[in-house]
Amino acid sequence: MISKLTDIRSLRYFVESERYRSFRKAAIALNVQESSVSRRIRDLEDQIGASLFVRHPGGINLTLAGQRFLNRVRHALDQLDEGAREVAAISRSETGYLKVGLFSSIAFGFVSRLFSAYDDEHPNVEVTFHEGSAEHHLLSINKLQMDLAFTIGNRHPHPYDAHELWHERVFVAISDTHPLSAKSELGWSDLPHEVFLVRPGGPGEEVRDYLKLRLNDVGGQPQFLVQNIDRYSLLGLVASRRGIVPVLESETAISIPGVSYRPIAGEVLPFFAITSPRNDNPAARTLLRMAQMMSRSENSSS
Repeated sequence: MISKLTDIRSLRYFVESERYRSFRKAAIALNVQESSVSRRIRDLEDQIGASLFVRHPGGINLTLAGQRFLNRVRHALDQLDEGAREVAAISRSETGYLKVGLFSSIAFGFVSRLFSAYDDEHPNVEVTFHEGSAEHHLLSINKLQMDLAFTIGNRHPHPYDAHELWHERVFVAISDTHPLSAKSELGWSDLPHEVFLVRPGGPGEEVRDYLKLRLNDVGGQPQFLVQNIDRYSLLGLVASRRGIVPVLESETAISIPGVSYRPIAGEVLPFFAITSPRNDNPAARTLLRMAQMMSRSENSSS
């Protein structure tokens, strides 16, 4: 039956023939030979097993079977055209879906500016964000469950593409009444016995590993107090003098009464976009190109 057709030209020839009530006029509109149209219609009728047109010297008219078939064909061609338009829009990144991994601390600064620009240019692309550790994001990228992840550093071994985009200084959020608030800049040697407030889960574990590494170098034994609250609330605990929190330079834009930010001398972290060469999502490629262009622009102006 119809599933044996090798292409959809026969269906389009059928629709055009009905529109002009003539194989000759349909052929002119389609810019093909009249014999091509009449032959394809005849083949179509043979495959269906019913006559679609009544032929007469003045032209052609649909049979009852042809009338019923026409409605189905028009609907099918409309669906195919709509599908082709959707696919073309996705390939141009006009529509589509993006799954992006974030480390909780980088939902500010570069990433915020990037997605503001991306949303302006591609408002019909649906973006979902997932917070987690770099290790978790790499597993998701491997399974093609995530299109792109922004990570701090690139220390986890992986076979994916890593694109360095920007750098940020590391600060410490401390209470205004903390003795260290009198200093304009801190060193790791100022922090060996402080209580650090961290969140549970992947990002919190990465923060703890990072602090242990840095403080062990100065003979410190940091204390960690895990709090199952969001990042903003964690800074609120700093104001109540329950501990201190490491933050990125972009996060110092968050104003919390009673909280001050002090930079750690010489501490700068690189940030990467991680993608898989197996990922063929056009929206992800467009986002990465925008990120690289923004990186070059901001680095050249700094």
